[in-house]
Amino acid sequence: MTLAIDVKGLNKSFGDKHVVQDVELQLEEGRICGFLGPNGSGKTTTLRMLCGLLTPDSGEGRCLGFDILAQSEAIKRRTGYMTQRFSLYEDLTIQENLQFTARVYGLDRRRERVAEALRGLGLYERRNQLAGALSGGWKQRLALATATMHEPKLLLLDEPTAGVDPKARRTFWDEIHKLSATGLTVLVSTHYMDEAERCHEIAYISYGKLIARGTAESVIEQSHLVTLHGEGPGIDRLSAEIAARPGVEMAAPFGAALHVSGQDKAALEAAIAPWRREPFHWKEVAPTLEDVFIHLMGRSQDNYQ
Repeated sequence: MTLAIDVKGLNKSFGDKHVVQDVELQLEEGRICGFLGPNGSGKTTTLRMLCGLLTPDSGEGRCLGFDILAQSEAIKRRTGYMTQRFSLYEDLTIQENLQFTARVYGLDRRRERVAEALRGLGLYERRNQLAGALSGGWKQRLALATATMHEPKLLLLDEPTAGVDPKARRTFWDEIHKLSATGLTVLVSTHYMDEAERCHEIAYISYGKLIARGTAESVIEQSHLVTLHGEGPGIDRLSAEIAARPGVEMAAPFGAALHVSGQDKAALEAAIAPWRREPFHWKEVAPTLEDVFIHLMGRSQDNYQ
């Protein structure tokens, strides 16, 4: 096993805010890792420390075999990074943006590489369209093309599909898996649970601390969460009342049904007892990754308070 990322004890503060606290992360080459956590939890700061855009206050480790403190420039040259917001030149065409990127990286065979990037991500027919006139999904494809045309070994994606329609998200993830199959390592922050489930593994960071790590299945299992699924007329309207009862960590409508979750099954049974009658029907189901996400958020302390 060769590790693309192997860091420990990463810390970063801004003023009196300890944004990243003793984060340890290992990721094998060619794997896709979903980076989950609430807003303000330190995901973006961690990504920037890994690729050399920020220097940790303390910590150590290697990224792509290079020391994150002493060899950050070497890491930058071998890393592709997509930011949360579209950051390319909107008054240039798709092709011009790619040509500019090729010159910035000092790439050889620039015309050939640009043509490969255009065709590889289905951008060729739109190559003369201004970037600023593109929809969210096409901007996303262009950003991915510029982040990968220098053939990086590591790809860091910071909430790359926010605000993009489901079809464009599916296409984007198909491309990510194709890239991973060539040996590219991907670390992607996301709030979409369906995207997290498409990753080989996930890491959950909450207010600066890494608190869960593994495959989606193992993280769900490690949560020791119990979820009861209830159905019946108007049951979704009971969420607030049931959520207030002892032992209930979450009561959330799922369409016309209701998910009630917690770690104490006996307490959950007691909480729903008044409604364990006709016309309501209850059964225990496997917790979803979203159930676990909310469970972990509820047990974390906001470091900005």
